[in-house]
Amino acid sequence: MELKTVKIDIPEGCNIILGQTHFIKTAEDLYEIIATTASQARFGVAFTEASGPCLIRTEGNDPDLTGACAGNLANIGAGHVFMIILKNAFPVNVLNAIKNCPEVCGIYCATANPVEVVVAETDQGSGILGVIDGFAPKGTETDADKAGRKAFLRKIGYKL
Repeated sequence: MELKTVKIDIPEGCNIILGQTHFIKTAEDLYEIIATTASQARFGVAFTEASGPCLIRTEGNDPDLTGACAGNLANIGAGHVFMIILKNAFPVNVLNAIKNCPEVCGIYCATANPVEVVVAETDQGSGILGVIDGFAPKGTETDADKAGRKAFLRKIGYKL
């Protein structure tokens, strides 16, 4: 077995959701979930088959974001993985609906941070072991940091 890390290319101003899934209709179902849950979102969706033709299936309303999803999944090289790239929306806007999609087995990350995917390769193929999402903690928040966090959430409309 060989281990490697794959850096994810996240377009400027976007967030990603990376997860594991299991069925060919995933790309269409995720498209419908995002389009009906966050209608203002620009997005791309890609899903890697793990049997049959083993294609990267794509959907989306933004060709550049859809292409970026497919490119990232090609670099990862693992089957039964999906990626969503969102613009004009945050993962929190769609994440619960995505987790409730019958094909979705789990979520590795939902972030705008730099991401590295830890991949194991065997003779059979590749699989995701986990992700490195962002950076290591630098300390515990102070009272000033806490006030800043609360102000930020109110500024972007997530708290009153």
